[in-house]
Amino acid sequence: MVVFFEDECHLLWGDICGYIWGNTQERIEVPVLNERQRQTYFGALNYYTQEFLIKPFKKGNSKSAIAFVEYLLTQYPKSRITLIWDGASYHRSVEFQDYLKSVNQGLTENEWKVTCIRFAPNDPTQNPVEDIWLSAKKFIREFYHLCKSFTIVKRLFELAVHHEIFNFPKIFMYD
Repeated sequence: MVVFFEDECHLLWGDICGYIWGNTQERIEVPVLNERQRQTYFGALNYYTQEFLIKPFKKGNSKSAIAFVEYLLTQYPKSRITLIWDGASYHRSVEFQDYLKSVNQGLTENEWKVTCIRFAPNDPTQNPVEDIWLSAKKFIREFYHLCKSFTIVKRLFELAVHHEIFNFPKIFMYD
């Protein structure tokens, strides 16, 4: 069994704006060309190895959630998967529940291919993936001067997290 903490992140052009160091007597401007450009990422942190996997999607919905679970199954084809995630509406949708029934059909609960467990509602501090998203956004802010296009912003964001190993105390608070 592979246990994942899972979450989604919506990366926006404006995410490159933040605090930067500069002369206090000068105003530093960071141009944002198109604030409406966005990219949704689904991410899963392997609890055992601390490896982080991400996949981009057009938006966060049931179809994307199902596709992400399928992606995880391809990454670990011989394993059962447990997802620990928040209560987003598409995690609880009829479409997603039907998917779970189909993928686990004919199996007893302790044999299920995919099991989903929810964090307590309205408390993002429980999910260590939130810290990974914050770390990635901090990374792109530090390299804002390279961000000439949203394509570059996305590449830097992905570089900061995909297949990286994260080892910070919050990951282990569930031991």
